[in-house]
Amino acid sequence: MFYRPNIDDHGLPHNPFKTIVAPRPIGWISTLDKNGNANLAPYSFFNGVQDVPPMVMYSTTGRKIGLDEEKDSLENIRATGEFCVSIVSSDLQDAMNISSAHAPHGDDEYAHAGLTKGTSSVIKAPFVAEAPVSMECKLFQEIALPGHAFMIIGEVVGIHIQDQHIKDGLLDITSYKPLARLGYRDYAAVTETFSLNRPGQT
Repeated sequence: MFYRPNIDDHGLPHNPFKTIVAPRPIGWISTLDKNGNANLAPYSFFNGVQDVPPMVMYSTTGRKIGLDEEKDSLENIRATGEFCVSIVSSDLQDAMNISSAHAPHGDDEYAHAGLTKGTSSVIKAPFVAEAPVSMECKLFQEIALPGHAFMIIGEVVGIHIQDQHIKDGLLDITSYKPLARLGYRDYAAVTETFSLNRPGQT
């Protein structure tokens, strides 16, 4: 099949785009508002941008469903210029799902999901203490996208890794099985890896 997005009717029960671009890591974004209230929300349009200096991005689309409010993560980053990204392990999938609810501003997703606020070392926003890896970030740039969407690029200024996930000097992601977003309502967990050498490398 072939179709042109936003022009043709693809004829399928659901838009396949999110399933095509998959799996996608989940950025569990935590922020503080200008009054010091914490917010936590997962975003699957998330990834690393570069490694020197380390930078990550996430994008947010639309407003809160059923509420006349901008999404708290975006508003808080605009107000404070900082955020944390925690990586969702497979055993945190239910807590992540709870934190995805479109709640009114001021609701504490940490409390709803039974999570602990970790104390950051460089910035003020907390991170998910139960997460295997968390990154403290400072806003580098906000980019407006079509359709009331925004891309946030942040420079990573601090990284927290739980010691039990470092084995033989390497971060072993299979020890915590990071969760990935697919399309529709589907997710996957990374349980095994394999290695490849580039041509010419040994």
